[in-house]
Amino acid sequence: MSTVSLIRANSYDQQQLRTSLETLLEPLGGMGAFVKKSDRVLLKPNLLTAGRPGKECITRPEVVYCVAQLVREVGGQPFLGDSPAFGTAKGVAQANGYLPLIEDLNLPIVEFHGQRYETESPNFNHLRLSKEAMHADVVINLPKVKSHTQLTLTLGVKNLFGCVPGKMKAWWHMEAGKDAQRFGEMLVETARAINPDLTILDGIVGHQGNGPSGGEPRSLNILAASVDVFALDRSLVEILNVDPTQVPTVAAAMKLGLSSPLDAITFPLLQPEELKVLDWKLPDALMPIDFGMPRLMRSTFKHLYIRFIKEPTGTNARR
Repeated sequence: MSTVSLIRANSYDQQQLRTSLETLLEPLGGMGAFVKKSDRVLLKPNLLTAGRPGKECITRPEVVYCVAQLVREVGGQPFLGDSPAFGTAKGVAQANGYLPLIEDLNLPIVEFHGQRYETESPNFNHLRLSKEAMHADVVINLPKVKSHTQLTLTLGVKNLFGCVPGKMKAWWHMEAGKDAQRFGEMLVETARAINPDLTILDGIVGHQGNGPSGGEPRSLNILAASVDVFALDRSLVEILNVDPTQVPTVAAAMKLGLSSPLDAITFPLLQPEELKVLDWKLPDALMPIDFGMPRLMRSTFKHLYIRFIKEPTGTNARR
């Protein structure tokens, strides 16, 4: 049975947050269960954009800071990486208050570079993914809980789309954007290929409404963690009182048999019912995943993709 650790946490104060994270991870064996001495550990937050600081669109730097500390204390070598929608990982991180964290911990920030990797999926026999993520000894996924105008919600699985570098994200919006089910399956297969060792979700303050960037902050006072990113997402959908079939990533994981039924998930601390939110705001309306872009632009991305698929293919998914 998959295990999802859930707690209430109401502060980003470093000392309080550190204690909360230790409590959260204790049922999973603590950070030492995931990170060994000299492991290179990718911390993958949600670094959406530099344009809306303070709107809670990104994983808070305090969460990354405390997780990086825990990694260092068990002998790991953390580094920060993402492929933001706009700008570089370093630029977006600095614009959102990560600079003190980076300087205090001397935490490297890497920009992602893509390579093709074979997958287990018959529908997606290869995916172009970040070499930095695929070659890390440990991947710790650090999503933010947000509403999303294309995918209803963005949680742990969607955050791993940030391991698809550069223009390939735009390609997938074009290639699969006419079919939300196919797009959701692609995101699930990306998550399965990245195979994060641990997902810690920042839900102390979420972002509701017309996200991922156009909504507003909403206090939830929740932290969640799991080895199983699909079980974590299923649990959060329950907490937010959202129909799982309306979230393409959760629906696809359920269809593929990767998401455990809720009654097959172990909750060693709080139960989802104890954290239930009945008035979480979803988007006013869903917009097309392909942004309604014209045929000419879709054709341009198609030719770009054809050039990419001629590159050598890397080894299969992590571990």
